[in-house]
Amino acid sequence: MVDQEFFSLAEEALKILSDKSKGNFRPPLLIVIADKTCDSKSLQHALSKGAVEYERILETGDPNFAWKPPQDEWHSIALGYTSGTTASPKGVVLHHRGAYLMALSNALVWGMKEGAVYLWTLPMFHCNGWCFTWALAAMCGTSVCLRQVSSSDTKAIYSAIANLGVTHFCAAPVVLNTIVNARKEETILPLPRIVHVMTAGAAPPPSVLSAMSKRGFRVTHTYGLSETYGPSTICVWKPEWDLLPPENQARLNARQGLQYIALEGLDVVDTKSMTPVTADGTTMGEIVFRGNAVMKGYLKNPKANQEAFANGYFHSGDLAVKHPDGYIEIKDRSKDIIISGGENISSLEVENMLYQHPAILEVSVVARPDEQWGESPCAFVTLKGDLEKSDQKSLAEDIMKFSRSKMPAYWVPKSVVFGPLPKTATGKMQKHLLRAKATELGSVKKSRL
Repeated sequence: MVDQEFFSLAEEALKILSDKSKGNFRPPLLIVIADKTCDSKSLQHALSKGAVEYERILETGDPNFAWKPPQDEWHSIALGYTSGTTASPKGVVLHHRGAYLMALSNALVWGMKEGAVYLWTLPMFHCNGWCFTWALAAMCGTSVCLRQVSSSDTKAIYSAIANLGVTHFCAAPVVLNTIVNARKEETILPLPRIVHVMTAGAAPPPSVLSAMSKRGFRVTHTYGLSETYGPSTICVWKPEWDLLPPENQARLNARQGLQYIALEGLDVVDTKSMTPVTADGTTMGEIVFRGNAVMKGYLKNPKANQEAFANGYFHSGDLAVKHPDGYIEIKDRSKDIIISGGENISSLEVENMLYQHPAILEVSVVARPDEQWGESPCAFVTLKGDLEKSDQKSLAEDIMKFSRSKMPAYWVPKSVVFGPLPKTATGKMQKHLLRAKATELGSVKKSRL
């Protein structure tokens, strides 16, 4: 089954398979899914190549067909791929039991009611839409689909909220940032109702969470991976937080929180001893998972499986602390930690500080070679629309000056690079590409100071 927009891509994939099989390949029946918002030429091309339209296939179905569940809940239900932000994408094999448990957990932890109207700003291909493809079916919900979410046009999101009764949507932090920085003519404020937003994929900057709240969006922060069916922890909101200033609320809501109801095991551990770190909010360790809400494994990749499931836990590769109240908080990906002069710097925390600068729309911080310190932070920055033609040299100096007033001296970026940031199809920053670019820039020269 293929969307009409991507039919030519499916044809190309089948040709590659045919060439590799040396004549032993039997092509499958191609079913094309039509969409009136697409150019009709792609649909006509598909039909001319022998594809069958999806609606015609449905008409041939047997209304008396008796569905049977899988013989074993451990049987595979889906194959998805990791985003490839830190390494090559890996095939993640999920099973029926995990999908069932996490789909229902989504509705429970978010308090979704029957008949929810859900806007698909999150791609369905990403962790099966964080299992909401199944959760919405369970809740008799309505799916409102967007063909794409453009960083330069948020009008469709606000329009759907105003005109289609949207009550919920999920989005990566980069989409939230787009929403709060939308042009005034694209927004519809105040919102006609409270709109519940679930965000994950990367820790959202507290400044973005605060701005969303002021606009009437109620943001629930979750965390997870493709290997854990998408979101599998939630920052449960505490009633006493209602009395705190907005900035404090946003800072607390930026934590990754507690495990989902269907997740058996979650902890932050010392990877050498596999013992839990002290819940003091400062001792760092790796987040590990175990239970039915973890994948079967990576497809045809025994080496990656051995590493990922070492010592009986799934290793996330995310470095975090555990607070006295049990909530976990990510400090960085293990590959994204910057070691400058022997000191560990969390690129995530530097980014959170930089997001407070009024000129910055998006920022990603990576390590750049440094003659004096080995590595130093390098900030890749996208500016807000009305500042794109500003004097970049003076703006870079202003960003560094701002940084010195907000963070320890060794955290301050020693270089600022302007331009669009590379992202995956799910909106995640591709830091491995930025690290390569920072290396190409060469080492930061030794300071005379």
